[in-house]
Amino acid sequence: MATKIYIVYYSMYGHVEKLAEEIKKGASSVEGVEAKLWQVPETLPEEVLVKMGAPPKSNTSIITPKELVEADGLLFGFPTRFGMMAAQFKAFLDATGGLWKTQQLAGKPAGIFYSTGTQGGGQETTPLTAITQLVHHGMIFVPIGYTFGAKMFDMANIKGGSPYGAGTFAGDGSRIPSEDELEQAFHQGKYFAGIAKKFKGSS
Repeated sequence: MATKIYIVYYSMYGHVEKLAEEIKKGASSVEGVEAKLWQVPETLPEEVLVKMGAPPKSNTSIITPKELVEADGLLFGFPTRFGMMAAQFKAFLDATGGLWKTQQLAGKPAGIFYSTGTQGGGQETTPLTAITQLVHHGMIFVPIGYTFGAKMFDMANIKGGSPYGAGTFAGDGSRIPSEDELEQAFHQGKYFAGIAKKFKGSS
């Protein structure tokens, strides 16, 4: 039976979504792995999103908490808001109380990816503060560490991401994820899927 990896994200302007798509490619490149994209529900009214200049949402399916249980591994992606995950993703996790009570997510591998506006805007604090959500559910956090190799030390180009997971800089919104950032996202998907597959096989 295939190892199911769910890539669950919130993206207002598309930056996190681009990372999610690349992570899916990486995960899908591992034999015996099925990767699927999901987005969490939007909490802002449409008129507010229009005023904020947010583009229309993609056709990616909207996930409900109960569907998390189906996955063998979970990768969560979100933009930062003042150094922490966006409220939309937090609202989704707040709705997983029933899963927490029964510990239905306990023991599942989980990873994190993210987007920030600036270089000092939360590339480490965003995933660090998000780990508490995984801990209370009993999930097993899988960082990428320095497995991305020499590009983790590259100082020649502006690049998001950290040992916690893949990341990108949105800037004023006009910047799109760089090739290095997309490559790191692909690596995270492949690396995580390999671990989740091994974990499932040994359990």
